[in-house]
Amino acid sequence: MNVWRSQGALSTLSKPRISLSQLNNLLHLCSKSKSLNQGKQIHPQIISNGSHQNTFIITKLVQMYADCDDLVSANKLFDRLPQPNVFSWTAILAFYSKHGMYKKCIESYCEMKMSGVLPDGYVFPKVLRASVEGLCLETGICVHKDVIVCGCEFYLEVCNSLIDMYGRCGDLTSARQVFNEMVERDLLSWNLMISGYVGNGMLELGLEILNCMRLDGFEPDVVTWNMVMDGYCRMGKCDEALKIFKYIKEPNIISWTTLISGYSRIGQHESSLRIFKDMLNKGVVLPDLYCLSSALVSCRHLGALLSGKEIHGFGIKMVIGRSFYGSAGPALLTLYSKCDRSRDAGNIFEVMDKSDTVTWNAMILGFVDLGLGHMAVDCFGEMQRMEIKNDQTTICTVLPVCELRHGKQLHAYIRRRYSDSICPIWNALVHMYSKCGCIGSAYSVFSNMVARDLVSWNTMIGGFALHGLGEAALQLLKEMNYLGVCPSPVTLTSALSACNHSGLVDEGLNVFNSMTRDFHLSPSMEHFACVVDMLSRAGRLEDAINVIEKMPLKPDKCTWGALLAACRAYQNVDVAKVAAEHLICLEPEQAGHYITLSNIYAKTGRWNDAVRVRKQMEEKGLAKPSGQSWIASGS
Repeated sequence: MNVWRSQGALSTLSKPRISLSQLNNLLHLCSKSKSLNQGKQIHPQIISNGSHQNTFIITKLVQMYADCDDLVSANKLFDRLPQPNVFSWTAILAFYSKHGMYKKCIESYCEMKMSGVLPDGYVFPKVLRASVEGLCLETGICVHKDVIVCGCEFYLEVCNSLIDMYGRCGDLTSARQVFNEMVERDLLSWNLMISGYVGNGMLELGLEILNCMRLDGFEPDVVTWNMVMDGYCRMGKCDEALKIFKYIKEPNIISWTTLISGYSRIGQHESSLRIFKDMLNKGVVLPDLYCLSSALVSCRHLGALLSGKEIHGFGIKMVIGRSFYGSAGPALLTLYSKCDRSRDAGNIFEVMDKSDTVTWNAMILGFVDLGLGHMAVDCFGEMQRMEIKNDQTTICTVLPVCELRHGKQLHAYIRRRYSDSICPIWNALVHMYSKCGCIGSAYSVFSNMVARDLVSWNTMIGGFALHGLGEAALQLLKEMNYLGVCPSPVTLTSALSACNHSGLVDEGLNVFNSMTRDFHLSPSMEHFACVVDMLSRAGRLEDAINVIEKMPLKPDKCTWGALLAACRAYQNVDVAKVAAEHLICLEPEQAGHYITLSNIYAKTGRWNDAVRVRKQMEEKGLAKPSGQSWIASGS
């Protein structure tokens, strides 16, 4: 190695006697460059010149082996030490923490204390990291007490580790207390505090810390801005995140991916793909696996097969081996399924890790997208036979396509294997029973849920709507309000639909008016269309026209179509004419609108108007083709 030649290491090793200072420098060089082979060459020299009796040198040798990831050799030497000091313990603890052996790290820390060795400022960050990664907040709190006992509460690196631990465990009060009591702070201290607030959904407090940081003379770096962007994206405010992105001089892959995945999560997939393509066009930052996966998710939702295939090709070129499929495979598989490319989806499945739950979840979702519900259920069965552990995503994906028999079997399985507090699974079960016509069973599951979220209420109200049980849906809406659960636009759409299918017009209008009056929600096109349909079905066509005229949105074809269909039933020519004219403007190539209006004229005896509309249709080349027999004469 050049680094060894530059230090004259090989020539030094050939000397008959090496000083302790030289050995120390050589071992430090091996640790820094992770040169295990060269370190192993030094080990015999240490033994031959008698330095193996020197605790300091053996400790440095333990550190070298640990830093070079040779835990077996490090442990052998460590066990031979008569009284391991804090430096040798630090090397072992650092290895465990770095390699994800968090439980072993915490156990060794306790063993170190039992042996009478006091931890120092180098030990605490390793053990605190193991505490948070191993989800052991109680251990972290005990370590904090040790920090104070050992007089390390003002060490910068220790304080930063404490802030990180408390922030990631959700105890922002303790994190802020540590932060406030620091005698000195660096940029990492500020970033960790901002990260804690943002990661726990407290963006406003994070922005407050950002302002204090600037007042204290620290300028945000790309890490800071990435965290703030992530906070806005978590709240669905991706446009705010985009404004911050434009101020970053050199955005990195995390900056780009935060935006791409953020827009994808809120359903703005066109924006997500546009940003992804901007990143590629600039050519400064190359996408990583997570970025490619996020872009593929947007391709799936848009059905953008060509873009997905381009990303597929790019990923294969960029990533060596099968690691691309290990990360982006699920998104790619579901994309091909959504685009009806079952063979391509199957090929992706074959190269993915069959022991990974995510692989099977993607395949099950792929069958669902292909409309092959029975295959999705069979895939779940195969997963069970192979003893692949399923998760709530698996259950929530397969339940909606289950027939009643399989759904009941899965219900029994859920009761045995899953906690009552996992809302998504029980919500999916309510949906399954509603879809299969068992509204009583659906309500029984809903009533026995120990915890409900907004989706639970929406699913049950939607189930009542599906079965035309308007009064039950309204009663549930009242119960929801009484318990302080604020309805969403989806809730009110379901309630309106229930009123519509039950003929509860006045009650439905009250629900609609409560959107702005009680819940401060702006009605969408879907809500207006539902109200117009409800009034039209009840024959209140003039009221329906009034609602349309007062709409702040331009009525779409569904709104006018509902009105026109009702006009045919109630023989209202004047309103039918208005509805048909608007539909013809929106869809001038649809012959059905002309035919419906012509038929309404004919039924009311206005034959001239009926003929006139038919002629308009024919002049535009939209004449209904005449029927032809497949039986050729004389054949």
